[in-house]
Amino acid sequence: MARAFVFPGQGSQAVGMGQALHDAFAAAREVYQEVDDALDTHLSRIIFGGPEDTLTLTENAQPALMATSLAVVRVLETEADITPAKAAAFVAGHSLGEYSALAAAGALSLADTARLLRRRGQAMQEAVPVGEGAMAAVLGLELDDVSAAAEAASSEGVCQVANDNAPGQVVLSGATAAVERAVDLVKEKGAKRAMPLPVSAPFHCSLLAPAADVMAEALDAVTITAPQPTWIANVAAAPIAEPARIRTALVEQVTATVRWRESVLYMKDHDVDTLVELGAGQVLSRLAKRIDREVSGISVLEPADIESFANSL
Repeated sequence: MARAFVFPGQGSQAVGMGQALHDAFAAAREVYQEVDDALDTHLSRIIFGGPEDTLTLTENAQPALMATSLAVVRVLETEADITPAKAAAFVAGHSLGEYSALAAAGALSLADTARLLRRRGQAMQEAVPVGEGAMAAVLGLELDDVSAAAEAASSEGVCQVANDNAPGQVVLSGATAAVERAVDLVKEKGAKRAMPLPVSAPFHCSLLAPAADVMAEALDAVTITAPQPTWIANVAAAPIAEPARIRTALVEQVTATVRWRESVLYMKDHDVDTLVELGAGQVLSRLAKRIDREVSGISVLEPADIESFANSL
C-alpha cells in the first residue's frame, strides 16, 4: 500500500500555526522568510502573532497556509530525507491546498506560489461585493440531493455545489438569496444540519469568474513544470501532469467544484491507504475515514509529528 501527501485549504488557519516548527528548525524559518520576501510583507508576524481577523483575510490566509505546509515539507526533507517524490505516490490539496501540493512536488517555486495565492485571495475577494454571496455546509445528505436542491434554488440566482468533501458533507456556494433557498430545501429533504459559513466570498461558483480571469493572467506569467509525484487535481479528481493542463485546471478550479471525495477515492483505488496531511489543522486527515473506512489519515505540523512520522517509515 502507499501514502499520499495532502494539503489543507482555507478555514484551517490558526494564529500561531507553525510557530514551534519555525522555532525548532532553520529550514522552516527559511520558508517563512522566503514567503515574506516574495510578498514584501511580514506575513510571518501575522501568522504567529495575529490578530486573527487579519490572518483570516483571504489574501493573507491563503499564502499563510501554504507557507506553513511548505515549512513542514522542507523540514521533512532536511531533517529526515523524506521528500514527496520518494515518500508519496500522490500529492493533492483542497482548493488553495492545490498550490501547496504543486509547490511541494516541485511544479511551482515557493516565491511564485506565495505571489499567486496572494493574488488569488485578492481576486476572490474583489469578484463579489460583500453580502451578495454566501456559502453553506450541508451535513447528512448525499451529493445528488444537495445538487438537486441547488438547481431548484437557482431560480433565485447562482447556486452550485462548491465542495464535495465526503459522504454526507457537501458545501453550497452562490448568491445569498439562492443559497438561503437551497438551505431551506435541503432541510426539507432531511439534512441533519445546513448552516451558513462565515466566509467573505462565495468560493467555487460561477460568481467568481472575474477572479478566474485574473488567475489566468497571473498563471501565464509563471513557470510550471511536471510535478513529482503525481498531482491529483480538484477539477478532475484524477492526475494532471502536463504544465499547460495544470495551468488550465488552476483557472477552472476558481469557479468549479472541489471534488475531494472523488479525489481520495481515486487515490484509494490506486493503492493509497494513508493520507498524510502536511500543515495546519486536521480537516483532511479527519475526512479520510469518512470517505473510505480503509483509508486512514494523519496530520503533521509540530516537531513531535515530524519525529513520529519519520520513525513510522
